[in-house]
Amino acid sequence: MECSICGTTAIYEVKYNGSALCKKHFMEYVEKRVKREIRRQIDFSKGKVKISVAISGGKDSSVTLFLMHKILSERRNLELTAFTVDEGIEGYRSSGLEKAENLSKTLGIKHEVISYKENYGYTLDEIMKIDRKTISCSHCGPMRRQLMNKISEYNGSDYVALGINLDDYAQSILMNIAKGDVARYARMAPHSYTREGLVPRILPLRKIPEKEVVLYAILSGIDFDSSWCPYYSMAQRNSFRDIIEKLEKETPGTKFAIVKFFDETRPAIRDSYVNENMKLNSCRTCGAPTPSDICEVCTDLEQIRKIDRNT
Repeated sequence: MECSICGTTAIYEVKYNGSALCKKHFMEYVEKRVKREIRRQIDFSKGKVKISVAISGGKDSSVTLFLMHKILSERRNLELTAFTVDEGIEGYRSSGLEKAENLSKTLGIKHEVISYKENYGYTLDEIMKIDRKTISCSHCGPMRRQLMNKISEYNGSDYVALGINLDDYAQSILMNIAKGDVARYARMAPHSYTREGLVPRILPLRKIPEKEVVLYAILSGIDFDSSWCPYYSMAQRNSFRDIIEKLEKETPGTKFAIVKFFDETRPAIRDSYVNENMKLNSCRTCGAPTPSDICEVCTDLEQIRKIDRNT
């Protein structure tokens, strides 16, 4: 194949738009779309902006940190920091943590670690040994989101950037539709609003397909962790991944169409499900922002302790 732009040897076929790209123009193609998302998702008009980047050490979060630094490092009104949430998964998180620390150091970005064990008293491995009936994501998702918000708020960040690619994003949209969870659909990132105690989440890679993230990481020389979470097979997301991949194979561009549908429908329903001015309560147990008296994480932890006491 020849590059559709310059005629040199192409390294990547963009099936969803019928083009082929050489290394140079592929890199530019990815960066251009990420720049567009950054402009849409970040308000630079209010002076200095501080962004925390959640980095697991995997391909998506590593490329997110790399591109945020490449695109924004010359801005005098911007400060980037990075952090890793350590769930305490033996044989998995340590490898990613090393990659995250090394990349942050190479880019000259401050990196911190926040752990389940120190904040909740349990690692995820310990939780899964106690509660063998509940899937890992039911515990891990709320805990991880809470700690991402906690460290971002502690650091005074205006935004927290997550490494979520197009495939991940399309799956999340379809999952919320399939469950009929309109409220969660309306609250999905990227967030254009702020609520007291919650740091808005942004998704610079939400228009970049997973295979393009991998290729960009390789071509950029980013050393990322390619291992899978050992609890991966338990995730309900896998079914939606298979459905979307089948649709994408039959009709290239399906993933983009799902995101386009989301972008065009969410504004019409958001105001009915997201009250930006509604004051959140502070959890009576841990102080985290919550619409209830006790947050989802503390409720879950109490149940885990109850099971632990009875075994």
